Amino acid sequence: MAVSAMVLVMLVLPAAGGLLAWNFRQTMEASFNNQLASLLDAVISSVHYQSESDSLALRRDLVDPRFNRVFSGWYWQASAGRERVLTSRSLWDQRLLLADMPELSFQRIDGPRDQSLIMASRQITLPSLRQPVTVALAADAKDLEEDIERFQALLFASLAALGLLLLLFFGLQLFWGLAPLRRIERSLKAVESGERETLDTNLPEELARLARAINLVLEHDQALIERGRTTAGNLAHALKTPVAVLATLAERLPEAQRQEFSVELNRVNDAVRHHLARASAAGPAAIGSGLKLDQALAPVLNALSVLAQRRSIDLTVSIDAGVSARIEEQDAEEIVGNLLENALNWAETRVTLTITGGSAGVAILVEDDGPGMSGQQCQQALERGSQLDESRSGSGLGLAIVKDLASLYGATLKLERSDLGGLRARVQFSPD
Repeated sequence: MAVSAMVLVMLVLPAAGGLLAWNFRQTMEASFNNQLASLLDAVISSVHYQSESDSLALRRDLVDPRFNRVFSGWYWQASAGRERVLTSRSLWDQRLLLADMPELSFQRIDGPRDQSLIMASRQITLPSLRQPVTVALAADAKDLEEDIERFQALLFASLAALGLLLLLFFGLQLFWGLAPLRRIERSLKAVESGERETLDTNLPEELARLARAINLVLEHDQALIERGRTTAGNLAHALKTPVAVLATLAERLPEAQRQEFSVELNRVNDAVRHHLARASAAGPAAIGSGLKLDQALAPVLNALSVLAQRRSIDLTVSIDAGVSARIEEQDAEEIVGNLLENALNWAETRVTLTITGGSAGVAILVEDDGPGMSGQQCQQALERGSQLDESRSGSGLGLAIVKDLASLYGATLKLERSDLGGLRARVQFSPD
């Protein structure tokens, strides 16, 4: 809008200035020509023919002193052929170049001392003189041009000032007019940071309708998220009991059938667990404040601490004070819980959990002093249902679920050798 206003001002004002300058020139030249024509009539009324001397003469002198000052720039001349020529004193020994024009005409000619003259001339007839007499009056155009140039300079300076004022006032109008949009922007940022739940609707009516529509969309999306997660949870509870019953019934089957049935039942159980974990994940928190990880993970850490004590494993937890991440509490518990369960399952005597925050984002590190894994094994461990040691408990879904949840939040899961000798699992969240 500012650029379009600037272009408009730069196009319209010069065009208007050019038109005004042209009109002023036309008016000034017409006024100057009228003055010349009036003075020419005065000269014509004074010129007469003296038959006794066969010459032209004036009945009376012109009052204007400019015609008596040599090369003043104001001249008159009357001529009937080359022999009969009458001039003003200001011409001295110079002559005007006259053209035989029966009607009143105006033209620019060169005068004495390279003066640029505007000349008015016409032909008349005098009594007792058969030859027509051409009478001309010329004036220096310098004063006229100077007046026009002064007007043009003043005009273009005024238009330039007007253009700057217009752009300034338009900028102020634009700043004032877009203020409600800036309020909406601040309101959106407040919703995103969790300072408020809905947009401010105290706006001009057009924008208030927009803000109310956005609020309805936010409420609807939040309701859909909660409904989906509730449905996933209900489905998990609904499937848990039938699967457990089928597993119990499988124990009563003959050995050959029981083994085959258990394999297929475990595949169903793994698939259900994996997809329900993904379905119940909320994904990136578009709005709301960050989750305080030390408070949110306290229940999971307390439960796993009891498990670590039973297995005689030293579980060390270090979480930076106040560190927060844009993640749902359930998803954070799922990520940390699966990583710690996997570490406790493989550790010999020690497991550490470290959560840090900084300019690079939040990092979750879980390390153990177990046997660790090779690069190929790390890649295989991230595949859904992959279990490197069938003698260990578990379905092999933990790391795969962590990987899927991390990807929902734009985070990365990396497995590498730990300084403790075992495996280090790092989940790195990008900064907000």
